[in-house]
Amino acid sequence: MSTSSSADRSGRIAALNYAYADKPKVDQPRCNLCGSERFTVITQRDRYGFPAATVACMDCGLARMNPRMTSGAYAEFYQHVYRPLVSAYHGRTIDATSVQEEQWVYAEEMGDFYEPFLTPRNGQSFLDVGGSTGVVSLAFAKRFGLRPTVLDPAPDEIREADRYGIETVTALLEEWDSGDAQYDVVGMFQTIDHLLDVSASFEILRKVIKPDGLFLVDIVDFRHAYLKNGSVEQATKIDHPFSLTEDSAEAYLARAGFETLRKCYSKDHHLVCYACRPRAPQPDAMPAPESVRAFFREIRAVQSHGPQNVGARP
Repeated sequence: MSTSSSADRSGRIAALNYAYADKPKVDQPRCNLCGSERFTVITQRDRYGFPAATVACMDCGLARMNPRMTSGAYAEFYQHVYRPLVSAYHGRTIDATSVQEEQWVYAEEMGDFYEPFLTPRNGQSFLDVGGSTGVVSLAFAKRFGLRPTVLDPAPDEIREADRYGIETVTALLEEWDSGDAQYDVVGMFQTIDHLLDVSASFEILRKVIKPDGLFLVDIVDFRHAYLKNGSVEQATKIDHPFSLTEDSAEAYLARAGFETLRKCYSKDHHLVCYACRPRAPQPDAMPAPESVRAFFREIRAVQSHGPQNVGARP
């Protein structure tokens, strides 16, 4: 990226006047995955230039923002700032209307991957967590006959889903009162990184999915992001309180009580997608110690050598 384009991007972000440093925050001394209090600060700022530190657990390698904004601050962020910030970063309008073109492409790719698991589930209930504008839900309803409900904290996105006639709930997953509701299929697409508490969220999802149900989830692969960018800082952002790798995601799934049936890398290699079913929780599941050590060595190598040796995003 040229100096001028970097300056343009910084100017666009600054013009939003989002005072991230002044937003209320909470400290998270314990790892959300394994409970350890030992961590390494791996970045001091995020890709937008905000003073947002990302730490990685020294025992399991989970990367997360610490401190992070409160749930109230995030609710305000998603209502007023999220889409304008992403638009400023990319230099083009990305809102609840324009984003749907990309979502249809994504929905088709996910439909192709999950087809063997969803085709037999015609007429079954489908909870789309972080379902945004409802495009994926609508695509799955048309293709597989699922009966969708979209759960999302952003009112603008929910309004688009309402226009499609989809049942909707406006809420953060962590604050949603699910009551006695249970679903045949639960999907969490391009959402897990946005969660404020992954462990608590997985407990909720494990409760609302039926015993013979199906859990579909993907992660933005943190390793792919920092290797492609040649920068750990450019791979973190305030809208991703968690930065998951395959190792940390799979430990979360096992601890919560999900067994992976199939795994896939997306066509752009950016996402890792999982099809899972409920099983007995494995509360002690952890990434292998050697993989955690390799993770920190790789982080340090990227920080030391930068994009010239690793390959920066064009």
